[in-house]
Amino acid sequence: QVIKKELGLEKDDKDAIEEKYRARLKDVNVPPGIMEVIEEELSKLGFLEGHSSEFNVTRNYLDWLTSLPYGISSAETLELKAASDILDEDHYGMEDVKRRILEFIAVSHLKGSTQGKILCFYGPPGVGKTSIAKSIARALNRQYFRFSVGGMTDVAELKGHRRTYVGAMPGKMIQCLKKTKTENPLVLIDEVDKIGRGIQGDPASALLEILDPEQNANFLDHYLDVPIDLSKVLFICTANVTDTIPEPLRDRMEMI
Repeated sequence: QVIKKELGLEKDDKDAIEEKYRARLKDVNVPPGIMEVIEEELSKLGFLEGHSSEFNVTRNYLDWLTSLPYGISSAETLELKAASDILDEDHYGMEDVKRRILEFIAVSHLKGSTQGKILCFYGPPGVGKTSIAKSIARALNRQYFRFSVGGMTDVAELKGHRRTYVGAMPGKMIQCLKKTKTENPLVLIDEVDKIGRGIQGDPASALLEILDPEQNANFLDHYLDVPIDLSKVLFICTANVTDTIPEPLRDRMEMI
């Protein structure tokens, strides 16, 4: 095997890994700044011992960086008739809520995008807040991703852990992009009225950074440490009551 490698007849594991990452990025429009980081990490990988912990950390990092959907979006449909049919099909009644959602889609149609306002559905448990968000994703032809911030006290769940920690991972938004494989999913954030505060920071202000259209085009995850564009994501929040939602968050939402 060693002779085969010397003669170039067989690739070693590192070459195979590098090829795998390059193949992933083949037809993808990766931003230049991120491409630079990827190239740097790939060359670092070449010098590291295959069974060192540093090698595994770098490999995991590259795994995440190369599996994000740079420039890949699902074709959004802003057809009112189709959206109305889907909402009626999935939910009986709720006329005023549906009308408000259709208004939102109509305005988006005129603007040409759904950016800007964040909708927040509030009401007691079991009235269909989560399921109507799923219907909106279906009506707009967007991928759907849901997570709950109820009782969350650790900022790292939203913004990731720094890579120096063992078992570090990116936060929820990066996981969402990897899972949905599109830059423009519909993300449902459940229980924003129950978001916690702990010694590991204030998740409400991290959530604000994710939701704010001024900041989220360059969202910095602690793990990836490169700016990721979240501006194409459509956010919908749910709550049981509105008065416990932190005020800066509430200001950015349209309550339904």
